[in-house]
Amino acid sequence: MDKFSTLWINTGLHQMTIGQGAMLLVGLLLIYLAIVKKFEPLLLLPIGFGALLSNIPGADLAVGDGILHIFYEVGIGSGAFPLIIFMGVGAMTDFGPLLANPKTLLLGAAAQFGIFATLLGAIGLTTLGVFDFSLSDAAAIGIIGGADGPTSIYVASKLAPDLLGAIAVASYSYMALVPLIQPPIMRALTTEKERQIEMVQLREVSTTEKIIFPIMLLMLVALLLPDAAPLLGMFAFGNLMKESGVVDRLSDTTQNSLINIVTIFLGLAVGSKLMADKFLQLDTLGILLLGMVAFAIGTACGLLMAKIMNLFSKHKINPLIGSAGVSAVPMAARVSNKVGLESNPHNFLLMHAMGPNVAGVIGSAIAAGIMIQFLG
Repeated sequence: MDKFSTLWINTGLHQMTIGQGAMLLVGLLLIYLAIVKKFEPLLLLPIGFGALLSNIPGADLAVGDGILHIFYEVGIGSGAFPLIIFMGVGAMTDFGPLLANPKTLLLGAAAQFGIFATLLGAIGLTTLGVFDFSLSDAAAIGIIGGADGPTSIYVASKLAPDLLGAIAVASYSYMALVPLIQPPIMRALTTEKERQIEMVQLREVSTTEKIIFPIMLLMLVALLLPDAAPLLGMFAFGNLMKESGVVDRLSDTTQNSLINIVTIFLGLAVGSKLMADKFLQLDTLGILLLGMVAFAIGTACGLLMAKIMNLFSKHKINPLIGSAGVSAVPMAARVSNKVGLESNPHNFLLMHAMGPNVAGVIGSAIAAGIMIQFLG
């Protein structure tokens, strides 16, 4: 009987807490959303499975010498995984639409207002005693408004590692929900006539311009804001490999094999932070709510900036492309195009929306650099 008692005591079922059981259900939910609903499956599937592994009682995979903890320390604790993914994103990015219409950079910049508004909101709620966020925590939460998963993870690992799991899940969830969250905001803040605006054809951008731009971008931003150099540096390097045309093998590896391999380990490492004792807190709910607010404000500010620009512009901008100023590339641009086609079947906004979309990636990286410089 003693042997059976010892065996039962050592099982995960006996050791499981209510919190661990709840987090196993959360992990299964993330896997369901990835497979059935196809919400950011490349990240939500490994994150969900990582949540399962990290909450198995007695396995200790996410602490000490556990494999998930090792993944976290090597890839996220060092900051390497988000930076490598940023390099891959750079290799898949085309700066052509932004260079063809440089004023769309303002739309990407305006969409970052959600980051700073949410930072202030988080501090305000803490002052009122609703939540308990430090200034560093608030900054990491605000970055969710950029809808840029790697940037959110990078900033959280530097400023608020204890909140990494909640911030990563919120960031990638809202990226996946862009087609559901943005259209109502877009329709509410624009008129039917504005949504029907047809934009002029973009000029052709030369290869020389595309090669010079990432180098110039890095030099200008990094010399003024060194803390933004890691993110923008990897982004610019990936893009330069693509546009130079002389390292096609390296560019292809970065866009495919490398980014895919890192995505697997990044997802599992993020999942290791979804342990019950760290995730099941009131502050986690606050992060999810504030992340939604940040994303909504960013979307709204991009739209409103486009409307303001139209007051002074000879060639009108369809305000819908302003919503693409968040960093969810290229999903936000596709949503702008889809909503535009609903009002005007001849209105193809995809390439126009890619300008502010790419500008949003740059803007979120700069915002991250500012946060880290002052709070890191």
